[in-house]
Amino acid sequence: MGRNFMPHRRTRARSFLAGGVLALCAYLFGSAQVACAQVSPAEVVNPQLRQLETTYLEKLKALNGSISGTSFPYPFVLSRYVGVDPGRQSGQDGRGIEFVRFRGRIVLKVTGNYNAALSAEDFTRNQRAARVFNDVFVPVLRLIGQEIPQDVACEGIGVEVGYHVRSKQKGYEYEGKEILVAVFDSAEAFRIAMAPDDAARQDVLNRSMVFVDGQAFGLSLGERDPLNPEALERSAPSHPAEPPVSVATASNAAAQLAAADPRLLPRDPSQPVAARAAAPGTPAASAPPAVANPVPAPARAEPAPAAPAAPAAPAVPPSREVVDQLQSKYQPKLDAFQKLGQAKFHFVEYAPPSFAVFQNRIALQLTLRNPTLFDRATTSIYKRAAKDFDLFLGPQLRDLVDQTPEDALIQSLDVSVLTQFKASAGRPSPEAIEFIFPLKALREFANAEITNQQLINQGVVLVNGVRIDLTLQLVE
Repeated sequence: MGRNFMPHRRTRARSFLAGGVLALCAYLFGSAQVACAQVSPAEVVNPQLRQLETTYLEKLKALNGSISGTSFPYPFVLSRYVGVDPGRQSGQDGRGIEFVRFRGRIVLKVTGNYNAALSAEDFTRNQRAARVFNDVFVPVLRLIGQEIPQDVACEGIGVEVGYHVRSKQKGYEYEGKEILVAVFDSAEAFRIAMAPDDAARQDVLNRSMVFVDGQAFGLSLGERDPLNPEALERSAPSHPAEPPVSVATASNAAAQLAAADPRLLPRDPSQPVAARAAAPGTPAASAPPAVANPVPAPARAEPAPAAPAAPAAPAVPPSREVVDQLQSKYQPKLDAFQKLGQAKFHFVEYAPPSFAVFQNRIALQLTLRNPTLFDRATTSIYKRAAKDFDLFLGPQLRDLVDQTPEDALIQSLDVSVLTQFKASAGRPSPEAIEFIFPLKALREFANAEITNQQLINQGVVLVNGVRIDLTLQLVE
């Protein structure tokens, strides 16, 4: 079996789990010195994820060092990208351990590349995934169990590994990549780390989310063929708003945690870590101003008319290379936008405009800080989101859209608004409210063709990464 498991070569793909944010989500270690490097909390936009990075920073560094110092059957290197050529791994960013949002859950993810390739003629897809699971996932999960406390403040733990597959067609040998992802409930991850044999591990796998190349997969250890994932009772439910395949990965890679990022998530999930949200309106197209409370108004109050559903996201997300090329192409314009934004739109210094993938569409990400101070004790998340929407972001949307590069590849605007609070004994951290809209709907809104509520209905609104419904006329 070992002779068919060979060192691999070829392309890279963006992380399934990070995005990213989550983000998401980004490159590999090149030396032992950077092997213990870790994402800095200051780099994380979402306050909740930033707090987790701060709290567990030393634990994450220790885990990073333990994984980097472990001997695997073939070299395994941490990364925010999967499918990176071994020859290109030196000097890359290998900070493949971080907290991200994936399908509405906070997940501690470990991402990396396994420098080996399996023969497609000698191993079925299930056998390849099982081999990588035993070679990499099992020891990584054991190290997580040793370095990370079992009461870690997250809902899940995910591992994502890219590896290569060799096949022959018409006498020629080809080499492609596969990506195996498993996301466990936190307690299940520690349980599988201590499992004594494949039978115990299989029991946990049957209750967890497993993907191969972005598709749900019923990994069956020790068997030729996989289980039917539809027949398994998965303990990690899918987020209803997400497409069945990837959210923030490269087009031919495993799909989905972003991731977020996140930037992951974040987006969601995953992708930029930031939350996903809908946007406000301009004065000319504004609905009645938002009032104070998440409690629905009496029956006499009529909700805003429903907007037509947003078009379905493409089945295949843009590749990381396409996003990078777009960033490079418009970098001078984005640099000028950042300077203008800091002077006029309250852009934050540490998060300049950048492109990312959310729901399989390329979005321009912006981060603004609302100078208005809110009283956390007397306002709800719904009221604050509505105020951010109507009184802060809405009046600026027309100008923000005008500054967005006109390119058919750019389909969404992703705006994170950092809400600040009045001084209190605990100095509460800012609240991140993210508004994400299709550019087509934004231009209609700017031209007074739709209302602010109709714009919101075509977007997504998250508060600190948690999706909410926002009906302006029903907020009191």
